[in-house]
Amino acid sequence: MSDAPSGSRWPRRLYESGEEPDARFTLANERTFLAWIRTALALMAAGVGVEALNAVSPAPEPLRTALAVLLLLGGVLCAATAFTRWMNTERALRRGGPLPAPRLAPVLGYGLGVIGLAACVLLLVTGF
Repeated sequence: MSDAPSGSRWPRRLYESGEEPDARFTLANERTFLAWIRTALALMAAGVGVEALNAVSPAPEPLRTALAVLLLLGGVLCAATAFTRWMNTERALRRGGPLPAPRLAPVLGYGLGVIGLAACVLLLVTGF
């Protein structure tokens, strides 16, 4: 049990429902949230890196810019949905319900597969 009343924790609507779960589960949920944030940062860094290489090349390629934008958008999507996933999981833990399906995982997995193929094609076409 937490010493802080549920009204002083944010988001209030989450902490006002259900019972306080075992701290280990809450902390595991938080670690998963942080892993999604790290993934988002890595995707964004990769997008910035691809575009930085494009900026210093003698002939900038629109395909490289497209790849950079896809990586950046993937990072934004991952970051934007990480908190929602954390909150839905925490709510399920508090209510003793089933955990939500990982909706972002297949999008990220297949999306990175497509981006990887695009990067291979880009390397073969441009030689860079």
